[in-house]
Amino acid sequence: MTLQLKSGTSWAETYARCIRTAPEAFSPDRLLNLVRGDWHAVGTPGFHTTPLDGSPIPGPPRVGVEEAAAAVDFAIAEHERWASVPLDERAARVGAAVDALAEQRELLALLLVWEIGKPWRLACADVDRALDGVRWYLANIERQLGLHSDSPRRPLPGPVSNIASWNYPMSVQVHAELVQLLAGNAVIAKTPSQGGFHCLTLAHALMRRAGLPVSLLSGMGSEIADSLIRSPGLGALAFVGGRANGRRAATSLADLNRRHFLEQEGLNTWGVWDYSDWPTLAAHLRKGFEYAKQRCTAYPRYVVQRRLFPAFLETYLRVVGGLRFGHPLAVADDDPQTPFPELDFGPVIHAAKAKELARHFEQAVAARAVPLYRGSLAEGTFLPGQDTAAYLAPACVLEPPSSWALHHSEPFGPLDSIVLVDTEAELLAAMNAGNGSLVASIATDDEAFAARIAPDLLAFKIGVNKPRSRGDREEVFGGLGASWKGAFVGGDLLVQAVTHGPDGAEEKLYGNFPGYSLYPSR
Repeated sequence: MTLQLKSGTSWAETYARCIRTAPEAFSPDRLLNLVRGDWHAVGTPGFHTTPLDGSPIPGPPRVGVEEAAAAVDFAIAEHERWASVPLDERAARVGAAVDALAEQRELLALLLVWEIGKPWRLACADVDRALDGVRWYLANIERQLGLHSDSPRRPLPGPVSNIASWNYPMSVQVHAELVQLLAGNAVIAKTPSQGGFHCLTLAHALMRRAGLPVSLLSGMGSEIADSLIRSPGLGALAFVGGRANGRRAATSLADLNRRHFLEQEGLNTWGVWDYSDWPTLAAHLRKGFEYAKQRCTAYPRYVVQRRLFPAFLETYLRVVGGLRFGHPLAVADDDPQTPFPELDFGPVIHAAKAKELARHFEQAVAARAVPLYRGSLAEGTFLPGQDTAAYLAPACVLEPPSSWALHHSEPFGPLDSIVLVDTEAELLAAMNAGNGSLVASIATDDEAFAARIAPDLLAFKIGVNKPRSRGDREEVFGGLGASWKGAFVGGDLLVQAVTHGPDGAEEKLYGNFPGYSLYPSR
């Protein structure tokens, strides 16, 4: 069957909708930056391609040090005014922004499809989770701030600076910003360089129209990061990204005693021990491949009891053999009512990442790992003649050596690895190979065994016979070891992280800090 692009979803049509919806933020040939209270055609637009088919799209308009510093100064001045606005007014404006974003749900989701390759269902879920989560905070913010208590929480002394990853622009970055604003803080945010900046531009245009003190700018991290991290007058840093950049941010913050929460990558593992419910595990394995495992809570490493390997392998191969991947907008006909394709994943973030993961697979095999599975792009669904350089079929290696580049880190793509173990001690060592992670799970029929080893797993959240995730609404989120620095977030903890209690900057929050670690129920 010859496939074609779904009617009405071309990039040209999508971008034209952006111009009509937010002409202040989109021009025909470039994006604008939201700095100094308005949208300005400053910065140098970079070259960028969509991972869907390698075609060019407007890139992030990168500003330099001077413009970034001016943007921070303006955000600091806006923060002073916003912090004195009563909660009722702040809530009304945040609520108006949520309503405006909801009206543009489909356009925001379509931008996520084109920019970062999310299948339609997952793109819509990213938008919905952001808005539903903020609605929960709107319903709970009065309690969370303790307005009727003897010690109400107050905004930070300066705006929150946000430097986030590209993979969840709405449900992570926009969601966090709206809660920061609701709590009384102005916001300044940097767009991710790899993707998501069109979606964020549209979202921030709607947020600014609602009267919210937000700034959004693009730039090279090596040039403008210092302004966004160390500028005097900032109240906090919210960072989501890799460990290398996270370490640099933490080093920059070391002498400032400034509120921060730095979410970094970790190798999340799934142990299998004395287990028999393979149909249930198969369902979890299938769902785990959503968005090609390009998320911080994906499970790319399975640590399996050796005697269970035949049953696990049979289950795993059945799952990967049935995965659906390909172009997220490729359909069979030009009927506008034809539904979007139902896929587990589309491309990875860019062609260079696909090449990198393929190289990691080859290096593992060259180092005597067993090439357990390697899918083919021929199994995917694509448009005739389209560029498929950013697509990668699922792959898996067995027993990768400890020298492998990904032995202690996550691949951030559909490349799995399996390690076989014989003893409980080996299981724990293999599951803790990443020196701290966000989540871990154990599949076992023995609940007592799970309860015994859970405290020794270096993960913030631990699932028994189920995966764990970031969570929504009241669910807290953080990491153990090198996967997290600073205050934990999620639920009430997010509000606490972006406000001051009676002890001000000296307040002892839940989180990982140089002098202590304090953990909530999780």
